[in-house]
Order: sequence, then structure tokens, then C-alpha cells
Amino acid sequence: MFKLFNKNFWEVIARLILRNKIGILVVIILATIFFSSQWNNMRFSYTEANLLPDDHEVNVTYNEFLDIFGEEGNLIVLGVKDSTLFTVDKLNAWNQLSEDFKTYDEVETVVSLNDLQKLVKNKEEEKFDLVPFIKDSITSIEQIDKLQDELFKQYPFYDNFLFNKETKTIRTAIYLKKDIVNTSARKDFIMKVLDVKIRNFEEDNRLNVRVSGMPYIRTLNAQNIVDEIGLFIGLALGVTSFIFFLFFRSFRATFISLIVVCVGVMWTFGIIGLLNYEITVLTALIPPLIIVIGIPNCIFLINKYQREVKLHGNKVKSLQRVITKVGNATLMTNVTTASGFATFILTESQLLKEFGIVASLSILAIFLLCLFVIPIIYTFLPYPKERHLEHLNKRWVGGFVNWIERMVREQKITIYATSLVLIIVSIIGMYQIKISGSLIEDMPKEEAFFKDIRFFEEEFDGIMPMEIMVDTKRKKGVMKLSTLKKMEQVEDFIDEIPELSRPISVVSLVKYSKQAYYNGNPKYYQLPTSQENSFILSYAKNSSSDVDLLKNFVDSTGQYARITTFMKDIGTDKMERIEEDLHSKLNKVFPADRYNVTMTGKALVFQKGTKYLVKNLAISLSLAIFLISLFMAYMFRSFKMIIVSLIPNLLPLVITAGLMGYLGVPIKPSTILVFSIAFGISVDDTIHFLAKYRQELQANHWKIRKSVYAALRETGVSMFYTSIVLFFGFIVFTTSSFGGTVALGALVSVTLVFAMLSNLLLLPSLLLSLERSIANKETLKEPSINIIPIEEEDTEENSN
Repeated sequence: MFKLFNKNFWEVIARLILRNKIGILVVIILATIFFSSQWNNMRFSYTEANLLPDDHEVNVTYNEFLDIFGEEGNLIVLGVKDSTLFTVDKLNAWNQLSEDFKTYDEVETVVSLNDLQKLVKNKEEEKFDLVPFIKDSITSIEQIDKLQDELFKQYPFYDNFLFNKETKTIRTAIYLKKDIVNTSARKDFIMKVLDVKIRNFEEDNRLNVRVSGMPYIRTLNAQNIVDEIGLFIGLALGVTSFIFFLFFRSFRATFISLIVVCVGVMWTFGIIGLLNYEITVLTALIPPLIIVIGIPNCIFLINKYQREVKLHGNKVKSLQRVITKVGNATLMTNVTTASGFATFILTESQLLKEFGIVASLSILAIFLLCLFVIPIIYTFLPYPKERHLEHLNKRWVGGFVNWIERMVREQKITIYATSLVLIIVSIIGMYQIKISGSLIEDMPKEEAFFKDIRFFEEEFDGIMPMEIMVDTKRKKGVMKLSTLKKMEQVEDFIDEIPELSRPISVVSLVKYSKQAYYNGNPKYYQLPTSQENSFILSYAKNSSSDVDLLKNFVDSTGQYARITTFMKDIGTDKMERIEEDLHSKLNKVFPADRYNVTMTGKALVFQKGTKYLVKNLAISLSLAIFLISLFMAYMFRSFKMIIVSLIPNLLPLVITAGLMGYLGVPIKPSTILVFSIAFGISVDDTIHFLAKYRQELQANHWKIRKSVYAALRETGVSMFYTSIVLFFGFIVFTTSSFGGTVALGALVSVTLVFAMLSNLLLLPSLLLSLERSIANKETLKEPSINIIPIEEEDTEENSN
């Protein structure tokens, strides 16, 4: 009953398409115009990817911190390491550059050498005054020498903040306004103002200025993502169309395929805009992915059309059979591919959800475009010429298919033994996989901004902020001496961790106040005693609001304090050990009944997000396997067939995981996608093979061996074609400057090659070895979905 409905359904679809071709083309054109109009709604991501759900404990803690102290990632740092900076002209030019930035609306404040001020005791009025180190401008070398002596030797408060006293590296801190940090205004300021001014300064003074900080890194990183979208689309189109042309030797067929996938890319961008999603490092991959996935659809449809034309010469009949036979098979393969991506929708990560939604919708869209556009266009075109049909002889891949058939006939034990060895070796490799929670690991290593990150790591011990927030549970509790001493213990502990920078907090300010009270003597840079604390604080209270340096480190109520440190780019394992050690220290120092202490910061949030994604990897991959198993069950109605069909598709995933372990490729947001993507695509080969196998069984009166070899010869060529397209299509991503995208492209390509070999060698071997238990009429004769319907012409074709 369902079989008859399925056949009639596709016959109706074929008639609708071929009889309403003008109307369908008009609808497609209107839809393309509509999706093009949605491009204006596309937004480029102005924040780093938050891999955690909004209600995750780590995100809740981070947002609480932001509510109290505001955006933490608003600092841009400029640095110079050059002895010639300490000359009158160059130092004045450096200070003037910093002053110029203060005039821009996007800038909240700038702190440079020119802004540094001494905290000076005013004994008469019992308060502290601020006296600048540099008055107006530098006028002599002697003044520079005095400045260096004071800064590098007498005022430890500023050490490792604006300078490194050991290497004489100087930097300027630019704090952007917090309300523009995650908007396009940040990009405009950095690209149009900051970069231009720095470039002019470098040319005028022959100094190399290093630039870093989270706003700067995020801006240039996002710009690289945008730049690479066009590169990937161009390369994917070029590579896949070239391979397509090699297969078909037809400019006409190649041009038709290019039109289809280009429209598919336009629809993909339209879907992103329609859903009002941001273009992130993941969604940027979807347009070239659609090209890579769409071209095999075109190969199947055009190849079938040319076969039919060669067989009987009736163009209308050929196009009808393209839709009724290949349309059904292509629908199932596209649905399974889309399912591999759609599993990400069920994760709790917004980043992955958006990727899954756009990718799965785009894959279904490219299927519809292929199904409608290709047959309709061919109705207007003349018959293919004889030279366009030469590739159907398959002579140049005949040797490969013959080798595959020979291996399956004669070397099944070798195939099983090789598979078993690969599984054992790969499992060993899997245990060597590490997890990476680095914010910068995937960033372009050759870009200047990445080298600047390494520079600041070396000179100032890191650029990724990590925050410790101390809740004293009472107003003005921060300034109690007991609290300050506890915070100092934690800071001393942080100082001993080489991966973290010298911490900054209210403790440093209180120490500086004591030094100022004792007339700037550096040996008094320490916390006051309980007796000193009262009159030093009285000096601070009598000071003008300009001396209120506490506002960045203590909230307005005096209940909350922050300890800020910066982390180097380190592995997840090290980061977790540091986090554990810090937690242990914090729990020991701050009693839980009197204090509530939390750790947060972008570095920590990203690391936790990566760990969270690893758990989601298992969930999404399991869902993909489950969904595709349901498709198999619905098509073949046999549990044994599900197992047989899954084995050759799970083996490549195990091999890839093993390779990741041996090659040192860590699990991270980009490489996590490999498994679900590769599984969703590779199972297409299994569907095509088993569908053809069932067709051959019916045509050959259930002669199993004959059917396996016939299916192998028939589908081996198309599997080879599509695998080559997919391999080179994904290899395009290895041209990326992002390490994660390179790894994604290489790993998916390798996985798909293994999947092709597994489906051509292991799958038919299993069918032959288990023929008595699985290949019977009850299993395969009446499937729920008749993917490739058997017809009289098929029998004739086989006999030929």
C-alpha cells in the first residue's frame, strides 16, 4: 500500500514539476529576491562565542559579575618595546598619541605614562593629592631619567600595569565605553581610528606598536571570518565545478550546477538574515558547505538524466524518471545529512543551535532547488551530445571499481582483519585526545594581532582576564583590614602561579596609600596595621573625588571587591589545575559563613563552554545515529540491517578520533562538529548502496552474490564521484587562517574517504558474510520507503 502511494506520489511530483515549469521558476526567482532582501538583517558577531546556555551556572556567575562591575572586556592595550622610545621627541609623541584617543566618544578613559600620578600626602589638610609624574611635556633627557628611576624603582603600584620594569616595555591602556563594546561602533573605532592613528605614529617615529586586548582581538578575528566567507565560497565553487567538469566534460551541465548552488548560497544567507542570526565562525562555514553538498545532488540528477537519454532517447520520459527515481533517493540522503546537522538544535548551546537550524534548513533548500531547477532547465535544452555521454562508460574509474570488487570477492578476511586492527589502534589513539579551552588557539597564527597577543603574554603575563569576586555580605565590608589581608593572601598565591599576571585590586591601592602617607617611601608599600588603617583611611576620605581610585575595584556599596588577573594561553588541563588550586586557596582563606567568593572571567567561561560542548558532542552524535537508524528501520524494516548499515559508518568516526589523538588535534568547538557532519554525509553512500542492492535482488531473483557485485559496480562509480567532490570540497577549508577551520576541513575530508572505502569494502563484505540471516525476501522485498523503485526498464538496463 505505502509502496504504491510512494510511487504514485513521486509520479505526481514529476508531473507537477514538468507541467508547471514556468510557474515554479517564477516562484524560485521570487523566493531568491525575498531571501536577498533579508541579507540586510545579517549581523556579524561582535562578541566571542558563548558556548554555554544562558541559565548555566558559569554564565549566571559571570552575568552577576557584569551587573556589579560592568563589562570587563573593554580594555585595549598599546605597547612598545624599544630603547629609542626614551628620547624627548618619541616619548612626547607617544604621550600625545594617548591624549588624542581621549577626544573620541567611544573612549571612556585612557591611562598612559602621561596620566600617571603620584599619591602625595598633604599634611596640612590631612588628605592625599594627585601630582602628575609628567607636567605638560618632556623637555630633557634628565627628566626622562628621573621618570624612569621613579617609575621603575619607587612606585611598585604601577609595575606590570603600564610598564615592565625589567624589559622597559611601556604600554598604554585604552578603556572603551562599556555600552559600545559589543556593537558595530567598536569595529568602526578600531578599524577607522585606532589602526589609522597607530600606523601614522609608526611611520613618523619608526617604532613598532603592539596592540591587543579583547575588543581589538575580537574585532580583527571577526573581520578575518568575514573575509574568509568569500574566499571559501569562491574556492568551493571553483574546485567542485572543476571536478564536476572533469566528470561530465560539459560546460552546460557545469554551468547549470553552478547556478543551482549559487542560488542555494543566496538562500542560505537569506535564512541567516530572516532568522536574525549573527554570522559566527560556525555559521560562516554553511554557505561553502551548501556548495559542497549541493554539487553531489547535481551529479546524481544529471548523471541519471544522461543515462536515461542514452538508454531510450526520450527526453520527457528521462526527466520524469530522474524525478521519480533519483528524487526519492536524493531526498533520503539529504534528510539524513540534514539530520546530522539538526541534532545540534537539541543541544543547549545557542551557538550550536543556530548552526544546526541554518545548516539543516539550507540542506533541504538545496535539495528542493536541485530537484526543481535541473529537470526544468533540461526541458528547454537540446539533447546531450555524444561526447557528453562518454563519461558513462566509466573506463577511467573502471580499474578502481574492479579492485574493489576483487577485494570483496577474494579478500574478505583481509578487510575484516584490517578493520579490526584500525579499530584497536584508533581506540588507543582516542585516549590521547585532549580538550582545548583556549580562546586564541584557533586564531590565525600568522596575523599581526596574534603575534601581539604572544608579545603581551611574554611581557605582561597574559591578556585574557580572569576575575575573583569577593562578596563580604555587608556594606563597606571590603575596606575592613581583615578582608584586605585575606585578599592579600590570595594575591600572593596568584603571584606564585607563572601562568597568571600580577593581580590588581583594592589591596594595591591601600598599599599605595600607605606608601604615600610615608612620603612615597617604597619600603612602606604594604598593608597598614590596624592602628595605621584608621588615619590613612581618614586621609583618603578627605581627598577629592579625583583621587577616588577605588571605583574600578570596589562597588558603590563597598560590599563587593574584585581581584583581576590575566591568564596566558594555556591548555585546558593546566587551566583546570590552576582553577582547582585557586578554589582550594579561596575556600581556605575566606570562611563560607562570612564571604561568598566566585571565580569568573572570559577565559574561564570559554574553557567551561568547551567542556560543556564535549558532553554535547556525545549527545548530538548519539541523536544523529538514532535518527538515521530510524530512517534505516523505516526503509528496510530490519534491526539486523540497521546494525549492518551503521558499522561501516561508525568505523570512519573511530578512525578519525584515533587520528586526532595521534596527531595532537584537540577536541574544541570547531573539531566537535566533525563527527556529526561526517556521519550525516557518509551514511548517504550506505543508503545509495543498499537501495541499489535491493533493486538488484529483485531484478536478479534474489541471487545475493550477483546482486551485491552488481550494486557494487553500479554505485561504486557514483560513490567515487561524490566522495571526490566532497573530499576536495572540504579540503577547501584547510586554506583558512583559523586552526579550527583547517582541522575541521582536513578531518571531515579524511573521514569521508574512509567512509567511502568502508561502504565499498566492508558493507558488501558484511552482506555477503551474513547473507543467510539478513538478505531474505522478508527483510528487503517490501520496504516502507521504496527509494529506487524497480521497473521494467531497470531490468532491461541490467540485462544490457
